[in-house]
Amino acid sequence: MKSVFLIAGASVLALCASSASAQQTVSLSAGFVPDPVTFDVISGGSNDASDLGGSCVGMIASSPDVVVNYRSNGGPLSFGVFADGDTTLVINGPDGRYYCNDDAQGLNPAFGWDSAPSGQYDIWVGAIGEPVSSTLVVTEGSVFGD
Repeated sequence: MKSVFLIAGASVLALCASSASAQQTVSLSAGFVPDPVTFDVISGGSNDASDLGGSCVGMIASSPDVVVNYRSNGGPLSFGVFADGDTTLVINGPDGRYYCNDDAQGLNPAFGWDSAPSGQYDIWVGAIGEPVSSTLVVTEGSVFGD
C-alpha cells in the first residue's frame, strides 16, 4: 500500500481544525466488535490537501470527518475508503504526523499500522473532482481483504 507521512507544522495545524467539530466520533479498544466499523461520509471540502505536502492530494473539509479514539494492544489497525468516485485519505495519527494515501486499490485509498499506537486518529476523506458518498472502514484486519 502506497503511503506518505509528514510532520505537522504550524501552517498545517491552522488548516486542520480541532476534532471538537468532527462529524462523527467513536472510541474503540483492541478486539472491537463488530469489525469492521463503518462510517458514511461525503468526501471533499474546501481545503486543498496538497498544502500538507508529500503525496497528499484532494480537497478535504476544515475539520475531520471522523475521529477515532483507539486503545491498542499493539496489534494492527487500518483505515480505508470505498466510493464510486476518486477519494483520498488523510489521517492525523496519535504521533501528530499526517499520513496520506491515494489509490491503494483502484481509486480507493487506505492506510494501516502493523502495530497501531493508542490515541486519537483524526480522519479526512478527500475528493479528487466532485464530492461523492463514501464509506470509511476501520478494521483490525485488511481493508481490501488481501
